Amino acid sequence: MKKYVWLSGLLLSLMLIAGSSGEVFAKETEDTTIHEGVYVDEMSLSGMTQEEARKAVLDYVDQMGAETLTLEIFDSQLQVKLKDLGLKCTNTDVVEEAALLGKTGNIIKRYKERKDLEHENKVYELEWSLDSSKVSQYVNSECVQFDTEAVDATLERNNGAFHIIPGKTGVKLDTAGASQAIMDYIENEWTHQEGTVTLPVATDYPRGTEEELSKVKDVLGTFTTSYSSSGGNRSQNVSNGASLINGTVLYPGDSFSTYEVVSPFSVENGYAMAGSYLNGKVIDSLGGGICQVSTTLYNAVLLSELEVTERHNHSMIVTYVDPSADAAISGTSKDFKFTNNTNAPIYIEGATANKQITFTIYGEETRPANRTVKYVSKTLSTKDPGQVIVADGGMPIGYRGVDSAHRGVVAELYKYVYVNGVEESVTQVNKSSYMASPRTVVIGVAGDPEMSAELQAAIATQDEGLVNATLGSCLARMGVGAEE
Repeated sequence: MKKYVWLSGLLLSLMLIAGSSGEVFAKETEDTTIHEGVYVDEMSLSGMTQEEARKAVLDYVDQMGAETLTLEIFDSQLQVKLKDLGLKCTNTDVVEEAALLGKTGNIIKRYKERKDLEHENKVYELEWSLDSSKVSQYVNSECVQFDTEAVDATLERNNGAFHIIPGKTGVKLDTAGASQAIMDYIENEWTHQEGTVTLPVATDYPRGTEEELSKVKDVLGTFTTSYSSSGGNRSQNVSNGASLINGTVLYPGDSFSTYEVVSPFSVENGYAMAGSYLNGKVIDSLGGGICQVSTTLYNAVLLSELEVTERHNHSMIVTYVDPSADAAISGTSKDFKFTNNTNAPIYIEGATANKQITFTIYGEETRPANRTVKYVSKTLSTKDPGQVIVADGGMPIGYRGVDSAHRGVVAELYKYVYVNGVEESVTQVNKSSYMASPRTVVIGVAGDPEMSAELQAAIATQDEGLVNATLGSCLARMGVGAEE
C-alpha cells in the first residue's frame, strides 16, 4: 500500500511539473548542453555541448600521451612518452552517452537520472591501450641495450698445458614479457600520471664447467702443409689466418665458419697483398694465401672426424695438398664450415713455423685405439692446359711475362677406416673438378711500329721459339735487354 502511495506521489509530481511548469520543462528538454555533475575521468563536462565535450576528451587523450612512463631494466632506467608507444583511448564514445544522460527515455527515466546527479556525480571512465607493435618495436630497439651477453668459459694453451678461463654470467631482457608488462600496466594499473614498470629479465648463464673443459686433452687430428715457396706477403697472410683461428673453443653442437673468423681481409686485420685465384686467373688481393689456412684446417677436421657442413674446391689445382683435399674460401660464396659433433668441447690450435702451418684439434678421444682413418685422393681425369702467347699493347716492346700453367683435374677423395690394420670401410668424401689454365706468355708490343708488327706476326704463329727470336732481334736493334 505504501509503495502505491509513493508511486502515485511521484506521478503526481511529474504531472504537476509537466502541467504547471510545462514551459520550463520544455526548455530543459531542448537544452543541448551536458548536465551538471557529469564527468569523464577527472574532467567535468558540465555545460558543454556534445561536440565541445568530444573535443575536450580528445585534447585530454593527447595530453595523456605526453605523460612519461619509466621503465626499470636491470639497474638502469629508460623514460618514454606514452604517445611513442601508441597510447589511445578505446571508448571515446562515452561522450555521446554522457551528453544524452537525463535526456532520453520516458519522463520517469529522465527525471530519475537528473535527480541522481543532484546527489552523486556520474563519472565515465576512459579505457586505455597501447599499440602492441610500437611497444614491441621500442622494447626490441631500445630496452635491449642493457643486455649483457654471457661469456662462455674457455681454454688457453700455454707451454703444452691447458688452462681454464672461467666464464661470466650475463643478463637478458625478456622482450615478450617486457612488452606484455607495459601493456598490462597501462590497461589495468595506470593512474593517468607518470608511472614506473619493472621489466622482467632472465639470467644468461655461460657454458663450460671445469669438469667439461677438463675433458679437452686428446689430439683428435693434426695436419701440416708447407708454404716454403711463398713470398713475404703470402707468408704473412698464412701466419695471420692461423693466429686468428688459434685458440677457438667449440662446444658440442657449435658450428665454425672459417670466413667469419678470418675476415675482414684488410690491412687493419693483419693482411697484405698476395696472389690468389679468381675465375681461373692468379691475381693479387688482400689475404692471398688464406685458402691454404682453410685447406690445412679442413684436413685436420677430416682426421678428427668432425662433421663438415660446407666445403668447396679451388677453381684451379693447388700444390700444397692432393686434389680434392683442398678447401677454398671466397667471400660468403665459398666457405669452409664444420660442426663439433662430439660430446665434449674441442680446442683448435693453429701455429706457423719454418714456413709450415699446422692445425691440431684437441678434444676427448672416444674412438677405439685399434681404429685408424686415412684419406686418399684418386684422380679420375686430367686435361693438358696447353700454352697461349698474347700481345699486350699496354706494355712496351721488351716486356715478357709468364703465368704458370694449371692442369685440369677431376678427382675424388675417399675415407678409409681400418680396425686392427684391416680395412673396414671406404667412403667417398667429395668429388672436385679443377679447370685447366694454360701457360700464358705475355709479350709487350707498344713502341716502334715496324718492330711491333714483326712481334705480332710472330705471336700469331704461337711458336714460342719464333717469338723469342723475334723479340731478341728487336731488342738487339734497340740496344736493350728483355724485362719480366
